[in-house]
Amino acid sequence: MVGMSMFCYQCQETAANEACTDVGVCGKDAETSNLQDLLVWELKGLSAIAERARAEGITDEALDVFVAESLFSTITNVNFDPEWFEDRIAETQRRRAALRETYEREVGELDDSSLPEAATWTGEDPTDFHEKADPSTVGALRTEDEDLRSLRELLTYGLKGIASYADHAYALGETKDEVFAFVTRGLAATVDDRYDAEELTNLVLEAGEVGVEVMEILDTAHTDTYGHPEPTEVDIGVGDRPGILISGHDMKDMEELLEQTEGEGVDVYTHGEMLPANAYPAFKEYDHFVGNYGNAWWEQHREFEAFNGPVLLTTNCLVPPSDSYADRVYTTGVVGFPEVPHIDGREDGEPKDFSPLIEAATGTEPPEQIESGTIPNGFAHKSVLDRADEIIAGIQAGDIRGFVVMGGCDGRHAERNYYTEMAKEFPEDVIILTAGCAKYRYNKLDLGDINGIPRVLDAGQCNDSYSLIRIATALQDALDVEDINDLPIAFDIAWYEQKAVTVLLALLSQGVEDIRLGPTLPGFLSAGVTDLLVEEFGIKPIDTVESDIQEILATIDGEPTQPAMSD
Repeated sequence: MVGMSMFCYQCQETAANEACTDVGVCGKDAETSNLQDLLVWELKGLSAIAERARAEGITDEALDVFVAESLFSTITNVNFDPEWFEDRIAETQRRRAALRETYEREVGELDDSSLPEAATWTGEDPTDFHEKADPSTVGALRTEDEDLRSLRELLTYGLKGIASYADHAYALGETKDEVFAFVTRGLAATVDDRYDAEELTNLVLEAGEVGVEVMEILDTAHTDTYGHPEPTEVDIGVGDRPGILISGHDMKDMEELLEQTEGEGVDVYTHGEMLPANAYPAFKEYDHFVGNYGNAWWEQHREFEAFNGPVLLTTNCLVPPSDSYADRVYTTGVVGFPEVPHIDGREDGEPKDFSPLIEAATGTEPPEQIESGTIPNGFAHKSVLDRADEIIAGIQAGDIRGFVVMGGCDGRHAERNYYTEMAKEFPEDVIILTAGCAKYRYNKLDLGDINGIPRVLDAGQCNDSYSLIRIATALQDALDVEDINDLPIAFDIAWYEQKAVTVLLALLSQGVEDIRLGPTLPGFLSAGVTDLLVEEFGIKPIDTVESDIQEILATIDGEPTQPAMSD
């Protein structure tokens, strides 16, 4: 820790692919990073007590939701406000004390010596929090053994993704106690020294199974509420009225914003991972919902400035705003940034109040046009499987050679242009399946179609990777293939943050092997854990476009490929 004021390596862009130790590449300062570490550590301590309480039949849904929301707030690019984390840490301690009191009243006294320090340490005020919030004390570096540290962090990051998806589903009335139970069990295990590497590995793999489960719950929440996404050509131009731009992932926020802006003379545009909202039938009913503006999260500075109207950030998508447009940015949910206005959560079943955005939009200039045309969207599992006969016929006729799953996250690194070049270089008989914002690297290319089936099938948000799993398993059944790895499908995944970790673990839980992961392998994977993933699942880093194209086509064609490399 000599010379380090923080230690964070949870995202793909971490400094030198090792760790941010002074200020985060994301813009997060050391104070906020360390408070986030303390909050996660405190949530692990709370979970240790919650685990004991659950074993005795003591559960509390409000507490489970609090843990999920709090974990969500620590994902990369969600919350940069240190005061918010001070409040959350204090609230975590209050809830922990209340839960312990309930347990001891109904079951019996807890012995502090049987609990991890994270379950017993209490700070009196923010000064105590800042003193305790040291990376070597409460952060990743508190675990000295590199492989154990790697497994604990891999599990923690998978749990962050699970928690975020569970939070989205909960907002729409869909929940499952088993998911919340796994979050607390997993968190508790990371501060329990009785868990060895094998037990932690099993929990990491179980996190993948729960990842599939929670993505299915969220899929049900979305489709039951808004209908199944439909193939849609999304307009990427602009109108001549003031606009509000909504970015992130939260469809409940989208619904309430559309309801409240109806008839107000204001148009609504999506940005980033909100693009898939354009394909839901319920949202198409709103005439003032006019399309998508811009690209992936990291291009905010240029695009938000050009938009002219207010911007609502709903989830993990915030780039510290420039002064030129900061007064037009609003956060909501677990998103936060100092001095940026925040739209409070729902109370007593009432919707959020987006009137400040509507008032701010009135009289602003229309968005500056930065591009024109349309992009295809809405190819989630139902819309693709509705054409399953055509797809199977295309495969059998040789018109469709195979599929490449090229989803995940986008980011700033120039190396990500690899995915653009890959999309350009694939033969015309290969279809790209995607979900997440990685698609912005190629979704505006004119790649054509195969017998009317677009060569880019965009299932939606990162959580809609569930659709890609559904499509793969349906093809497996239709083609009577015993092993999913014998399908004409290859996986070339981009990652950035912790939801992507959950998606990766979800794919591994389905038995998917030989996944390419880029632009780099995670910095939080130790050599030992990397070797494990290589040996068990064939995980490999991306290479050059030329070599990867050759190997991917060999995989699709059912030919042997080169063994996975560990670095």
